[in-house]
Amino acid sequence: MTAADTKLWHTMAVQDADRMIAWLTAIGFTEHATYRDDADASVVTHAEWLWPGGGGIMFGSRRPDGAVDNVGGSAAYLVTDDVDGVFQRAVEAGATVEREVVEQDYGGRSGSVADPESNHWSIGSYQPK
Repeated sequence: MTAADTKLWHTMAVQDADRMIAWLTAIGFTEHATYRDDADASVVTHAEWLWPGGGGIMFGSRRPDGAVDNVGGSAAYLVTDDVDGVFQRAVEAGATVEREVVEQDYGGRSGSVADPESNHWSIGSYQPK
């Protein structure tokens, strides 16, 4: 799946874009595009990062003229065949465990973490149909 195939993008604002980029890279996201402020390179005005299984996220630094201002208030469900591996990498990269990975009654395995910005990420193998 390519960025052009993706029809839904989760969007969030972040306080520390470089810390978030490091965390996203550690768990397996890849950069599609990242645009920085010309006057302050630490500020990301817009970024698009892809999840290898499909989909992606858009994010930017919290700023007065930003369209989204939900630092730490987002939640996302990340589908992967490697639940345990992604979960472990997320924790090693600075996430806090909210729910350990377990088998779910509705199918698949999943657990959840809070990223370094306090956003909630459920990581699971269940693919909604």
